[in-house]
Amino acid sequence: MSHASLSPAMDHPAPTTQSVPAAAPPAELTLEERLTLVNTAMTARLDEAAVAYEVNTAHIPTEPVDLADVVTVPLTPTLQPPPASYPTPVAALLQRAHHRLLTGGWCSGALVDEDGARCMLGAIRAEARGDSGLEADAAAVLLDAIRRKFGDVDSVPSFNDAHGSSRVPIRMVDQAAGLADARGL
Repeated sequence: MSHASLSPAMDHPAPTTQSVPAAAPPAELTLEERLTLVNTAMTARLDEAAVAYEVNTAHIPTEPVDLADVVTVPLTPTLQPPPASYPTPVAALLQRAHHRLLTGGWCSGALVDEDGARCMLGAIRAEARGDSGLEADAAAVLLDAIRRKFGDVDSVPSFNDAHGSSRVPIRMVDQAAGLADARGL
């Protein structure tokens, strides 16, 4: 018996699948059309999830919560005394500016806003109390601290105004105070 007769698959070629002619490709959607499509799909999915959540949690008994039972902070904030001052003048000025930003508020786009909040440079200017040399030294150390962390920054005001919240600018004033102290300024 030959090998060919042992393998019937070898005698008959395997059937080939016929390729179905591809339908005309869909017209390309514009970005706006794709965004609208995705927005519609996501809205439908969120609506389905909201209904599923309501159905799945309807059996759970709940009691109304009185916020007075939950909120336990004092209604009027208590100001903390500033920490012990750095011994060097520039570091002490930056530390006072940091404390002023924490207690008086931070703003962007102006030295002082209508509520009395200050930008980084506005806090330094207020705490320098007219000593322009001390103010310039503090601003230079602050700019150096900013550049160490964030690279090439044009100025303290541009860095301040580039932020939408106070977290980073206030932290940088504090770090600049430590840098000035380490330099003995």
